[in-house]
Amino acid sequence: MDDNAIIELYFARDQQAVEATSREYGAYCTAIANNILNDQGAAEECVNDAWLKCWQSIPPQRPKSLKSFAGRIVRNLALSARRADMARKRGGGQVQLALDELSEVVSGGDTPEGELDRKAFRATLDDFLEGLPERNRNLFLRRYWYLDSVEQLAKRFRMSRSQVTTTLYRLRQKLRVHLQQEGFEL
Repeated sequence: MDDNAIIELYFARDQQAVEATSREYGAYCTAIANNILNDQGAAEECVNDAWLKCWQSIPPQRPKSLKSFAGRIVRNLALSARRADMARKRGGGQVQLALDELSEVVSGGDTPEGELDRKAFRATLDDFLEGLPERNRNLFLRRYWYLDSVEQLAKRFRMSRSQVTTTLYRLRQKLRVHLQQEGFEL
């Protein structure tokens, strides 16, 4: 079933919409949550919570890509669950490491002007990613969107750990320059 048909089920308030979303994007969303949480049970719970959020959000929202919409919800829920877990444990891990790496370039302050800034930032980030060679773009996305570990990236891209960390460092520096050229204060 395609995205438009599933979205129409949501607008019709047909419960088959959730089942169709789960069938189409369940594995994708579970992989996102599991990469962040490293706990299959918690990942499944997060995905189930995401289906509820989809149900509550559609309508009024009409996403252009249901896969991206559901993936973003799952990612945000998993990151929130991870933060809560880390607050309880005060431990470290790959998620925090990846987010710390990016925080050197991008701050996450919430201000009233923040929503406009976030929209402009998204467009600038999209331009930056589109300008990268495919391998570097995929490496960047796997690290900072899917939160793959350096070891996972080295294996996936057939690179040494050192090559991965160096490439990611250079990509972050390029992003910093690109953002500054676009007028973002870092």
